[in-house]
Amino acid sequence: MRAGSVWRQSRWVLGVASLLLVSGMARADAALDWLNRAAAAAKQQNYSGVYVYHHGEHVEVLRVLHRTDATGELEKVEVLDGTPRQFLRINNDVYCHLPDGKNVRLERNALRRFFPALLPAQPASLLDYYEAKLGGTERVAGRLCQVVTLEPRDDYRYAYNLWLDKQTGLPLKSRSINGNGGVVSMFVFSEIQIGKAPDAQLFRNDLAGKRIQKASLDKPAGVSWSVTPPPGFQRVQEAVRSLPGKQAPVTHLVFSDGMSVLSMFVEPVDPQAQRLQGLSAEGAIGVYAREVDGYTVTTLGEVPSTALIETGNSVKKK
Repeated sequence: MRAGSVWRQSRWVLGVASLLLVSGMARADAALDWLNRAAAAAKQQNYSGVYVYHHGEHVEVLRVLHRTDATGELEKVEVLDGTPRQFLRINNDVYCHLPDGKNVRLERNALRRFFPALLPAQPASLLDYYEAKLGGTERVAGRLCQVVTLEPRDDYRYAYNLWLDKQTGLPLKSRSINGNGGVVSMFVFSEIQIGKAPDAQLFRNDLAGKRIQKASLDKPAGVSWSVTPPPGFQRVQEAVRSLPGKQAPVTHLVFSDGMSVLSMFVEPVDPQAQRLQGLSAEGAIGVYAREVDGYTVTTLGEVPSTALIETGNSVKKK
């Protein structure tokens, strides 16, 4: 083969490779644009609707109302089946009205949001740990949606499929997928109205005659813990909580990569209580428990077992 022919073929191969690279980058940029729209829509749009939450064998039906006005963000979530529960978020404070009608739990500066606010404020931060791809167009709750997939780049997190409203970008359906292709959990709107602000009176926070309980207690002096979470997971919350059935307050740590979340609970060993050891599951939630220097450390979340085990095994007293 003559040198000129080899050179022409090499240029053709390089040209095709460059086109594929540019095309791949353009698709990634397009997927990120959709993720940015979705993150903004969940915070800025007015909407109301009913959605279903599937996790494991459990199914819940919830109503959500979301309003933005001069005071900021208002959000109300009601569980429509089973034990009645109601959550009211006023900007970053979440009030949980308990079924007894007498007590309200208050979480100050709550970082996590309710569906459809699944994405971080800056979705580009996800791309170090997920590959974002555009899928097809499908209908959810009677509205056309753009499908976006987030494929994990390692074994520490699950994949996600998102259905984003074509008109506004608001997520209308979300599905997390494990490494075997099984559905771990899913949110999906059965009905949704976007654009009309729910009446402000619907967000009235009736606290008259009710006892407000702080969800987080003041952190006591004493033991602190060193934890090494999986790559990309940052500690986003540390709190001390009083939990039903627990004799002593429990330290609660939350780690997130912006999409996936794992929690850790650390408490003194209770010799009277049944001790959970090793790996188990509660529905779609993976659980890993071990004892460290007289404390029970329980790590749980909708993440692969590898993430739970490595995080739980990394715990040490400082």
